Amino acid sequence: MTSPYAEHLGRARTAADFAAVIALLDTDLSDAITRKDHLTEAEDRAVFGDGDLAAARAALDDCNDAIALLEKTIDVAGKRRKEAAASEARADITALGEEIAAKAAALGARWRCVHRLIEQLRQELFEADALNRAITTANGLFDAAGVAELKVNLTATRRAAMAGPRAAAPSRLSRPAVQADRLLLSFLSPGGALDPRPALGAPVDGVKTKFIPVASERG
Repeated sequence: MTSPYAEHLGRARTAADFAAVIALLDTDLSDAITRKDHLTEAEDRAVFGDGDLAAARAALDDCNDAIALLEKTIDVAGKRRKEAAASEARADITALGEEIAAKAAALGARWRCVHRLIEQLRQELFEADALNRAITTANGLFDAAGVAELKVNLTATRRAAMAGPRAAAPSRLSRPAVQADRLLLSFLSPGGALDPRPALGAPVDGVKTKFIPVASERG
């Protein structure tokens, strides 16, 4: 190969490398085609005695050989570029597979953590419910004994304990995750799963009910 870009083509490894060499070869080919047009005109003039016909035809033959070589080189380089692109695509897929495998392992760890926290939450709910039932029974006894001021406002206690900042959900969240997040928030929100609204006409705890915070902490 006589092209000055033969060395560049030999060093090319990636699809981008081959594309860069092909761009240079295309420029050379365009210049050679322009030169061929001029040499063809010179041959025509030489036919009618204006110039050396043999020299004009020799120069035109050399130009045609150069054009053929450039076209062949571009064709070979194009095939190698496609092969390199396919190889790079396979490498990208392999790398993606490794990345996804790592993310799958991390996902499994996250789900195990979710399982652990849900089980911990269930245990806390069981213990909180036991305390809630004990206080409800005591409130009935206080009413019967005429010492309503000793009653504990369970709703106020729960709402005060569950007040506080809440993390904002990510902007891109799957529908199941949105539903699960809403369910979790319903445990914290007034009128939610742990805070059913009283029926219409039902008596509401008075403002004079004594407020005694109740907390259930697990180590």
